[in-house]
Amino acid sequence: MRQELVWDLRALDAAGLVTDERVAQAGVTLSVAGLYPSLHLNVGECYRKLGDLGRAHEHLQHARDTIGALGDDAYGQLIKGGLERPAQQLTSE
Repeated sequence: MRQELVWDLRALDAAGLVTDERVAQAGVTLSVAGLYPSLHLNVGECYRKLGDLGRAHEHLQHARDTIGALGDDAYGQLIKGGLERPAQQLTSE
């Protein structure tokens, strides 16, 4: 799980170095802002599984704060739905 967290944190850091133009060149239809909800969701879930509930809450809040960058398409619905499960798990832990 720690290796997954390291990878997810690297991806989150790398997103800050990417432009919308570069994302489009890679064939991704999202803007860079649309990457953040998923990235924070993944990091928050890793922290939750590792027992660091404070950091898990922090990243899930970042995911919620950036969720507006997603459309109402299948991907947006997937991430929005994925955000509900860890939030429920954190409130029960």
